[in-house]
Amino acid sequence: MVKFDRVMAVLVLLNQNLGMKKGVAMLMLLLGVSLGAQNGGSANKIPAFQEGEWLKFRIHYGILNASYATLHVKSDTVGTVPMYHVVGRGKTTGFASIFFKVDDTYESYFDKKDGKPYKFVRKIDEGGYTKDIEIRFDHDRDVAILNDKKNNKKFNFTLNEEIQDLVSAFYYLRNHYDPNDLVIGKSIELKMLYDDDGIFPFRLKYLGKEVLRTKFGKVECLKFRPYVQSGRVFKEQESLSLWVSNDLNRIPIRIKADLAVGSLKADLDGYNGLKNQFRIIMD
Repeated sequence: MVKFDRVMAVLVLLNQNLGMKKGVAMLMLLLGVSLGAQNGGSANKIPAFQEGEWLKFRIHYGILNASYATLHVKSDTVGTVPMYHVVGRGKTTGFASIFFKVDDTYESYFDKKDGKPYKFVRKIDEGGYTKDIEIRFDHDRDVAILNDKKNNKKFNFTLNEEIQDLVSAFYYLRNHYDPNDLVIGKSIELKMLYDDDGIFPFRLKYLGKEVLRTKFGKVECLKFRPYVQSGRVFKEQESLSLWVSNDLNRIPIRIKADLAVGSLKADLDGYNGLKNQFRIIMD
């Protein structure tokens, strides 16, 4: 059992540095790169997701159920182009919400055919800290325009190569990689555009297969190790681990992070509308 004072230390650290202000963002980032793929790989013959898919993640800080995050796939259009419209939401709950309230929304519109992002929205309200960001991707001109609506500022980014936003990356990779191409110990990179960091590479190392016990039963997973900056929040550069279902859905099952004080864990807590059968190992 984790002591109460240690849990409070975790909450204070998270509130001041990464945490409830960036905890949902970190989860979305890890979901977005949690599939260990190589950009531009061959597409899977069987789609990994469909309209109507809904995933729910429960995030723990110490012994607390501190927040929830959901991802919901819808259909829409941008101009005349058919799009998937994914809405991601995260909120603090219960005891943790007494200290700081988080209500975040992330949205991504990406092409149903090739997965290219066309629009990304980030609206957050985290204990009075707010952001209202919209990114428009113009693939004909190879430019992305970031509109910071709160501060009435705009920034242009040149797109010299394939790129994804924080949410579209998750769905692009689910449909564009072959697990047989993964090599244990090998690191891969994915280019992403995010308002806090601009265009950046995210390194990820494949560690092999592992069976996890979940609320749904035993699930065989592919395990990965993202590289993060060590310092005030993370203990060391390799403080994150994540597990993705080794089936045709390729959904995140668990994320764990060792922080400078305490730890964070996110588990798949609910799902609906999966395209393929969720593979559960029967005892």
